[in-house]
Amino acid sequence: MAIAKQSLGASEVKKALHSLRGDARDYDPLLKLIHGARFCLLGEATHGTQEFYRERAEITKRLIKEQGFTAVAVEADWPDAFRVNRYVRGLSDDRNANEALGGFKRFPTWMWRNTVVLDFVEWLRDYNSSFKKGAAKVGFYGLDLYSLYTSIEAVLGYLSKVDPAAAKRAQYRYSCFEHFAEDTQAYGYAASFGLSESCEREVIEQLIELRRQAADYASRDGRVAQDEFFFAEQNARLVLNAERYYRSMFRGRVESWNLRDRHMAETLGALVTHLNAQGQTAKITVWEHNSHLGDARATYMADHGELNVGQLVRQQYGNEARLIGFTTYTGTVTAASEWDGPAERKRVRPALNESYEALFNHTGETDFLLSLRDNKRLSNVLREPRLERAIGVIYLPQTERQSHYFDARMSDQFDAVIHFDETRALEPLERTAPWESGEPPETFPTGV
Repeated sequence: MAIAKQSLGASEVKKALHSLRGDARDYDPLLKLIHGARFCLLGEATHGTQEFYRERAEITKRLIKEQGFTAVAVEADWPDAFRVNRYVRGLSDDRNANEALGGFKRFPTWMWRNTVVLDFVEWLRDYNSSFKKGAAKVGFYGLDLYSLYTSIEAVLGYLSKVDPAAAKRAQYRYSCFEHFAEDTQAYGYAASFGLSESCEREVIEQLIELRRQAADYASRDGRVAQDEFFFAEQNARLVLNAERYYRSMFRGRVESWNLRDRHMAETLGALVTHLNAQGQTAKITVWEHNSHLGDARATYMADHGELNVGQLVRQQYGNEARLIGFTTYTGTVTAASEWDGPAERKRVRPALNESYEALFNHTGETDFLLSLRDNKRLSNVLREPRLERAIGVIYLPQTERQSHYFDARMSDQFDAVIHFDETRALEPLERTAPWESGEPPETFPTGV
């Protein structure tokens, strides 16, 4: 019965899919679906798949050139991504994209220091160079909140240039964190369990003071000054939310997850306001994992009280947003075996039979696009709950079912899905020995 149902579902998918053949116009149907939207959220089923990064970049290039998208916002720390932003807009001393990506030193470095992002950053700089001097250019921004100490340094660096007295006050407030030697989890643990005073009051005071000076700081030298103030203000807000996030980590996953995704959605909203204030019509493509960008209300997350960026963007912007997911059936992936571990090139096991990925594999097609908004029969098939796979920066094939699958209703989760049946590992700029050698077959050594 289950096999017959799977075959019926695969038949409906096969009727509706648009094959991807490596042609320049492959994504015409997707561009048509996105037309008129101000937000295009492009996901990934892993943090380490070459095809996801490559095709996401190609779609983004077309959105920039053909539909006037004005910014790329990614699942990365604000200060590290803003260094790239300066480079692509011709405002930094970095000599090339590799140097501009040099701020990405925190695990997992391969998420942004990889060959696809390197090429995209150079492309974006070249594209921006065609604009006249003083014209608004396409930016590159980070939405995440892990960079507590780097953001503190950025606020102090900004204030030391524009208001040295204010920099001294900020230094005093932020000194609250000095006892923890930049160990954010140690701070969170101590503050959560009363072993140390929370720094919340100090970081709130600092953000309030910075905002009071907004009109003065941001108007000193036109657009550049406005950008630099915006950079500093978002860093100060990040410090506030990061401080709360690291304390929440010891109170449960739901609270910390929701705080992080709310921060990313708020940062996206602040970016919209900033770009609009500069005379641009903010149209933004967002690069994050499917788990952040697929509507949480259509997954197991809703049962646990979790929300995500995709849900928040849909709730705020409605039909102005398009949510695009990516999936794969098998192949290789760049991932670690533990937190802070080296990048490895691991084999991705074939997807479980009861999953969406297996359903797509059963079509017999390899690479294809599915639009889920305009096909009622297909939407009904993909609204039936199934397993969906998510591989983050860690991949544990030995506990595949428990570690990497969740229940979802795909046609409610995304507006479109792009499937690559067999994919390969993302290529890091710094290749470790475990990545170069790859993972041996599961039958090793008897199967050699």
